[in-house]
Amino acid sequence: MTRSQFLATAIGISALSQIKCALPQTPFSKELLLGKGKPDLRNDQVPLLEEAGSAFEKMQQAAKAEGIQLKIVSAYRSYDRQKGIWNRKFKANAAAGLSPEKNIAKIITYSTLPGTSRHHWGTDVDLIDGNPPAEGDVLVSQKFHNQGPYAPMFEWMQKNAASYGFLLPYTNDAQRPGFYYEPWHYSYAPLSIPMLKAFLTLDLKTLLTPADLLGKECVDEAFLKSYLQNNVLGIAAALKE
Repeated sequence: MTRSQFLATAIGISALSQIKCALPQTPFSKELLLGKGKPDLRNDQVPLLEEAGSAFEKMQQAAKAEGIQLKIVSAYRSYDRQKGIWNRKFKANAAAGLSPEKNIAKIITYSTLPGTSRHHWGTDVDLIDGNPPAEGDVLVSQKFHNQGPYAPMFEWMQKNAASYGFLLPYTNDAQRPGFYYEPWHYSYAPLSIPMLKAFLTLDLKTLLTPADLLGKECVDEAFLKSYLQNNVLGIAAALKE
């Protein structure tokens, strides 16, 4: 372990101890958890819940002082927006000849089943550094490492994000199941931890298969059991506390 990795780990452990002591007890509505509510977001530039948005702005200012421009690519995302992403990908994959089962398996390498996205909660954010010119698809893991344009931002986040409550859900861990590694995706743990616990109490089988969801015939009890275990819970252990 390098000195910077050691320091980042130490900071993260200290921050997490504070996070656990600060977990709110307020219940969350079913609509909010599924992305069907009307969350009170910080503002248009920072579309996160008020507490998460305030913490993000403090982190953003600290990064700016060190030459990093934290730029939001995606934050809060409604159920309808996620369903549109899902159905668009399903149509494209079907046109390429994929069976419904293989179609869904391909979609869930990165994209979530509508109603299960962490972005529904207003706690999660996809980030890049706004300083380098954005070229092509910005959310590509290689761009956050080595000589990639967002590598300095990622290094800064590894050292500092946990002290503001933000953690990576989809870590670069070969033992972690579910969605692929996302070095751009951060979750505001003081809210997302209790929201995940509340989400898991919902009767998801009756809530996640609307008539207009493409491939819904494959979203059966067996699929949901596997999806919840491997995808919804396939996150960093610190976000399941």
